Amino acid sequence: MHISEKLKAIRAAEGLSQSQFCKIMGIPISTLKKLEGGHNEPGWITLTTLTQHHQFEKYTLWLMTDKIAPEAGQIAPAVAHSGQTETKSHQSGSNVG
Repeated sequence: MHISEKLKAIRAAEGLSQSQFCKIMGIPISTLKKLEGGHNEPGWITLTTLTQHHQFEKYTLWLMTDKIAPEAGQIAPAVAHSGQTETKSHQSGSNVG
């Protein structure tokens, strides 16, 4: 999954419109559209803001490594639109999502 798809998945899992997500993140909607469209890669400041925000920090490990650690509060968003309905932890084998 590309970073553009991951950003969309996080936003969708949190039930946020593009406008709401941009307000929380402090970025212009044009920037988000470029990121979600795969035209730009997020920079360090955007990634840091996202991964350190209390609402989104639970996705940090998944966003950066494609791994989860539910025992540490690190999960993947449910991505029903692409067929993924649950994810298994690589460490514990527990279902998440």
